[in-house]
Amino acid sequence: MSIQIVAIWTYLRARAGVSGGFNDAGTAVEKVILTAIFAAMALAVGAIIVTKVTAKANSINLN
Repeated sequence: MSIQIVAIWTYLRARAGVSGGFNDAGTAVEKVILTAIFAAMALAVGAIIVTKVTAKANSINLN
């Protein structure tokens, strides 16, 4: 493992030990942020699919 990962892991373990462990105080904010990220990703995927389907439909020759 790189030295940065070891340093971050050690810091997080020390912080968890001092505070008595991780608590659920920030979980609501984290869930809102993750939900917003997943919603944005779903919109992006939907837009890509609509663009590709529309382009394919426009390329069909009806004559």
